[in-house]
Amino acid sequence: MKPRKIWANLAIENIERTQQFYQALGFELNGSPANNLVSFFFSDDKFIIHFFEKEQLKESLEGNLSDLNQGNEIMFSLSVNSKEEFDQWIEEIEKAGGTILFDSNKDRKKFYDENGYFVCVFSDPDGHKFNLLYSANM
Repeated sequence: MKPRKIWANLAIENIERTQQFYQALGFELNGSPANNLVSFFFSDDKFIIHFFEKEQLKESLEGNLSDLNQGNEIMFSLSVNSKEEFDQWIEEIEKAGGTILFDSNKDRKKFYDENGYFVCVFSDPDGHKFNLLYSANM
């Protein structure tokens, strides 16, 4: 089997807050937001993440949602082209209301690996985690 496309569906509390957060970081809307959904393109190849109001997604999953205060459901990794862009992202994430959980700028001993990656782990206002990466070797 070979799917035509793959995308992610995540649960959120507030459509407007999520829209404001991701637009503040410069992500492109995928269509128009609805009462229970806002959707964004996350890369040059148009990877899509749909953010559904929690009850809507719970109904579709036919089960319980993860409690992000207790653990993680998934972590997406985003790469950037320069150290300057990496630093700018960190500033913009904080301004937009995200939470920086780890920043290798502050603990230089904790690079991702021996290749010298700069790493920033952050979460959006709903607790969805992302890994921001930069390495001159990428």
